[in-house]
Amino acid sequence: MNAMSNEKTQSVYASTLGSIINTENAVLPWEKLEPSQQQHIQQAIDSQTHPSCIVYPHTQAQLAAVIATANRKKWCVLPCGSTSKLNWGGLSKNIDIVVSAERINQLIEHAVGDLTITVEAGMKFGELQEILAKSRQTLPLDPAFPNSATIGGIVATADTGSLRQHYGGVRDQLIGITFVRADGQIAKAGGRVVKNVAGYDLMKLFTGSYGTLGIISQVTFRVYPLPETSGTVVLTGKVEAISQAVTILQGSELTPTQADLISNQLVFHLGLGTGIGFITRFQSISESVKEQSNRLLSVGQQLGLDGAIYSDQNEVELWQQLPEQIHSNVTSSLITCKIGVIPTTAIEVINQISTGLIHLSSGLGLVSLENENLVLTLRNLCQSNYGFLSVLAGSVEIKKRLDVWGYTGNALHIMRGIKEQFDGNYILSPGRFVGGI
Repeated sequence: MNAMSNEKTQSVYASTLGSIINTENAVLPWEKLEPSQQQHIQQAIDSQTHPSCIVYPHTQAQLAAVIATANRKKWCVLPCGSTSKLNWGGLSKNIDIVVSAERINQLIEHAVGDLTITVEAGMKFGELQEILAKSRQTLPLDPAFPNSATIGGIVATADTGSLRQHYGGVRDQLIGITFVRADGQIAKAGGRVVKNVAGYDLMKLFTGSYGTLGIISQVTFRVYPLPETSGTVVLTGKVEAISQAVTILQGSELTPTQADLISNQLVFHLGLGTGIGFITRFQSISESVKEQSNRLLSVGQQLGLDGAIYSDQNEVELWQQLPEQIHSNVTSSLITCKIGVIPTTAIEVINQISTGLIHLSSGLGLVSLENENLVLTLRNLCQSNYGFLSVLAGSVEIKKRLDVWGYTGNALHIMRGIKEQFDGNYILSPGRFVGGI
């Protein structure tokens, strides 16, 4: 395509979409994007060309109209929120337009007494927590990039962290979802009350679907009271002693809300000591937190481990820094991966990782690796422990060479059938999911 025809094609996209969203700066041509934003988008696509524009619908109806138009014209769409996780997962192919739900971001309802909240998908996670905090409530998720991540993006990538120990993952907090189908129709699943069993459980299907089945526009979560106080015990030292401490904790009556095994390099970079680490958080009334923290610290001391209790701002900063050490260090060579292993093998696995963490109860974890060979070696280790390794973030060149998802199961034909049902024209994030879906 020559420069003149390319310019003409881009003007067609802009004029068509501009007639749907007649608002200033709602349709931004590629050339008007900041270089950093262009670079971020290009990290998510497998193409020598670039999308024509990024579109910012302001309402659910506008979003539906944009997607209906894209489907009719067979334009390939890369959905996103604030783009904080746009470079996670596989590379999308032949993208014509990027559609951001970032400006669809209103609070719909906060039922304080019912412990539920309904918001539009573009709301930032940090803003949602500020709303809840006014009523002494919280949404117990701890996603990557919490200040910039949107609610829709968190659901689409199934992104939660250490709080899974006590509260479960994203899908366990969801009780209702609204989304725009690939044909532009608006659909709903679940509801706005906790005891809701109506219809198919599309919420679980959409959680972690990476924008390949539809575009999430609104969600309802169950929320929880803010705990009175919090305390974190950090134990570091030899693998055998850490393993004993974990076994004792699991056989006790202690009830941590977060519990992670952390690698030796992560222990060192956080200034926590030497060896591997075991970091455990208790949240409850003050007396309970103090009692549980002291009991675990005593267990560690008896096993010859170094230990300390963190509270207040020091504790908050520690839990913020833990995932940041992995997510924020992505360069042209570093690769961020999500892993999963049987929890009983977590100690063995964490001992063979330089920079990473594994959640104690689920066996899920995050790691930062320096090259492709380490990715393949760790993937083999995880798979030998009935687990997996998938690549979240890395350079385009690396993702082209690697099997990003590393899927070895037998359900690929089912996934493809679901994709066909939801998006028969394959316009939504084509190529981003398992098996090139």
